[in-house]
Amino acid sequence: MLELDDVSRTFRGGAGVTGLALRVEPGEIVALVGLNGAGKTTLMRLALGMLRPDRGVVRIAGAPLPRVPRTAWRRVGQLVEVPLAYRELTVRQNLRLAADLHAADPGCVAEALATWRLDTLAGRRTGRLSLGNRQRVGLAAALQHDPTLVILDEPSNSLDPAAVLILRDVLRRRAAAGTAVLVSSHHLDEVARIADRILLINGGRLIGELDPSGSELERAFFDRIHADDQHRTDGDQA
Repeated sequence: MLELDDVSRTFRGGAGVTGLALRVEPGEIVALVGLNGAGKTTLMRLALGMLRPDRGVVRIAGAPLPRVPRTAWRRVGQLVEVPLAYRELTVRQNLRLAADLHAADPGCVAEALATWRLDTLAGRRTGRLSLGNRQRVGLAAALQHDPTLVILDEPSNSLDPAAVLILRDVLRRRAAAGTAVLVSSHHLDEVARIADRILLINGGRLIGELDPSGSELERAFFDRIHADDQHRTDGDQA
């Protein structure tokens, strides 16, 4: 459903991502983990066409980004950086608008309100909600239309424990239905509960994987990051 083939993007000052290569298959949950500034959000923005690569190709459902048909985009659900919601509209109005944009059954809105426990807030203007509830609205909008590809950047940010459990359950159900899921997170213990694979990104490069079933994931994560940093330092000094 999603493929990045040798994708690179450089920004002013030299930051960016280099040689990204990954695939996310239908029914698979892939977690992307790294330190702040490692390139997680840049990777996701490239995957969604929010940024254009300097080199390489991004494909969705087999089609290069410039040629992805509208019908395929309608089956993509995403939340990157901030929830996509109009602050002056109510929660229900925002979800209805998201459903319309994805040509989804309007009935999905009522189901999303119930799933994300937003029923009592449905008539409230989104701009007046707490940060955590705005995140719920963004996730509901991203997932209510039964997408076949889901890309979520730090989706558990600001969520309370109850909402984290909802997110976990929704992503598992989507994957079981054949959806390809790419999710970034700082919370290794959380993504290990749902991920089929955990990819490490450091310094704008994918540097390997962690086994979600492995023990002491945080120690393994920091050991791999430290080893990669040391390798790059040694290379710069050579």
